Amino acid sequence: MNDVSFVDPPAHDTDAPHAGGAPHPGVPDGPGVPARRRSTVMAETLTAAKADLVDLAHRRMQSAIPDNDWTVRQKLALTCRILFDAGHDSGLAGQITARAERPGTYYTQQLGLGFDEITESNLLLVDEDLNVLEGGGMANPANRFHSWVYRARPDVNCIIHTHPLHISALSMLETPLVVSHMDLCPLYDDCAFLEKWPGIPVGNEEGELISAALGDKRALLLAHHGQLVATGTVEESCTLAVLFERAARLQLLASAAGRIQEIPELLAREAHDWTSTPKRGQANFAYYARRALRAGHGDALVPPGSPHTHDAHDAHDTNGGA
Repeated sequence: MNDVSFVDPPAHDTDAPHAGGAPHPGVPDGPGVPARRRSTVMAETLTAAKADLVDLAHRRMQSAIPDNDWTVRQKLALTCRILFDAGHDSGLAGQITARAERPGTYYTQQLGLGFDEITESNLLLVDEDLNVLEGGGMANPANRFHSWVYRARPDVNCIIHTHPLHISALSMLETPLVVSHMDLCPLYDDCAFLEKWPGIPVGNEEGELISAALGDKRALLLAHHGQLVATGTVEESCTLAVLFERAARLQLLASAAGRIQEIPELLAREAHDWTSTPKRGQANFAYYARRALRAGHGDALVPPGSPHTHDAHDAHDTNGGA
């Protein structure tokens, strides 16, 4: 990459005429040229290399996209609501977890509550043996394989495991995810495949198998089961889980119409890296959170100690899911 530094031009009145009432020198003018084009200064980046423009965009994102101030519990509760609206709900099946401040512990849902009932106040704090350290009720026993993934991947801080419709349908075909569209490139060469179903994931055997199958990838398609996303932040995991379900849906639609064509590897990797940045994850998550809050999920941010808290004892459906 060339060592080129671009700065935004200073603000000025681009519609003001040049001295003497004439247009700016060197700027096209005339009745066939729109007023905005006639009056703008020359751009500075139209001859820049693509790599320089990518670098410039990333640097601008650092200041243009603000960090959020939600707590881990709030982001986890919002993720549950976001994924509920995105079709990841399958009764009580699925777990969404995030590492807590204390080593060897993480937050998860209370068994008996659906994704649309999770709030920051009814999340549980559990240890690797799924003992409840804070909160009421119990965790889903299938959380055990989360403990194995966290142990195998110190870089992972949030795990999402769900059984959404299109991913579940794709998993029944015992075929890996195919990434053949630009929007899906965050998953390009970043989604592993567990091609045989090992049974209910409540034993240590499944924990070892799933964590090994995931390897160093951020996502995993589990045959006859569902999906797993494991990344460094809640925002990134939420964004990738939403995208994963869309990818499965597109694969099923495209496969029904014909043979899916491959995309060039170098371009796919470029798109993967372009979209797989913390700031992109923050921007996507902020949008999904605003949409969830507008849709009526404001109760997800009920703080601990509030009387308006869902509890599993009030839930009618207490059948657990994996």
